[in-house]
Amino acid sequence: MIAMNLAEYKDVYVFAEQRDGKLQNVALELLGKARELADANQEKVVAMLLGKDIKALAPTLIEHGADEVLVVDNDLLKDYLTEPYTEAITAIIAERKPSIMLIGATTIGRDLGPRVSARNRTGLTADATKLEISDDEAHEFRMTRPAFGGNLMATILCKNHRPQMSTVRPGVMQKMAADATRKGVVNDFNVNFNVEKINRVKLVKTVKEEKTVTDISEAKILVSGGRGVGTKDGFTKLGALAKQLGGEVSSSRAMVDAGVMDASRQVGQTGKTVRPALYMACGISGAIQHLAGMEESELIIAINKDKFAPIFSVADLGIVGDLHKIVPMLTERLATMQR
Repeated sequence: MIAMNLAEYKDVYVFAEQRDGKLQNVALELLGKARELADANQEKVVAMLLGKDIKALAPTLIEHGADEVLVVDNDLLKDYLTEPYTEAITAIIAERKPSIMLIGATTIGRDLGPRVSARNRTGLTADATKLEISDDEAHEFRMTRPAFGGNLMATILCKNHRPQMSTVRPGVMQKMAADATRKGVVNDFNVNFNVEKINRVKLVKTVKEEKTVTDISEAKILVSGGRGVGTKDGFTKLGALAKQLGGEVSSSRAMVDAGVMDASRQVGQTGKTVRPALYMACGISGAIQHLAGMEESELIIAINKDKFAPIFSVADLGIVGDLHKIVPMLTERLATMQR
């Protein structure tokens, strides 16, 4: 195999995921991190916008950190299918030679990322929780993610292949505030698709589920319960407190595994990553798997009977005691204050 000329590869590329003409939040979050990484290397941020009739979304990407938007507008990209999207991004890689590529770890990104990395014979760090450029002369791109069941954090390098790829779950990174004064360029990118290969798989029908509950990753206030809550009755108490606070109820994996809470409410490495203004951890010990999903919350309040619980190491305020007594007291006090 011929060794790559790594010097040819530069800039940070972001897959700007859109669905039905609507940009996904994770795309804007990744642009914020890409801006930081690119500035460290004095490079550009390039957003890859794929779909049909989606060029109008480009200014939003520039407002959130992109210097350039590559628009691949084609009937074959109207709905997401692995092959045409992989061909489009592979064509971009071949011509533009990106150094770093970031993809959201959504259902689409988890399918697309591995296929693109395999086709381009490069590595992929999945579900990274930290991305940075080393501050030494090497300026290495370092990708950190939980490993061995979340018992330790592994920092991964991709020294000999490009692009250096990583997927990041929604909510892990923080998007930049929109700046309407930012300047950028929008360029069309044409792809010579292999139609015969693409036609081997056809989209027969799209079935969309209606959202009946609020996505916890979008909630500003979360009251979260762990093993210490114990039962559905215990979560009823948390629900009452969440209602008084104007928030939502979430949980640790233990309560999902026990069948007490739905998987859509799980916070942590194997659940959702959240960044609310207030996160109340009730009866949660604070295993590293859970911390990976909530430690970036603005204010963390922990309630636990065990004063040595790891959750207190990340909490801004800790209450040592029985949550089954404390939570109803807090709920009643808040109700009294609002009367």
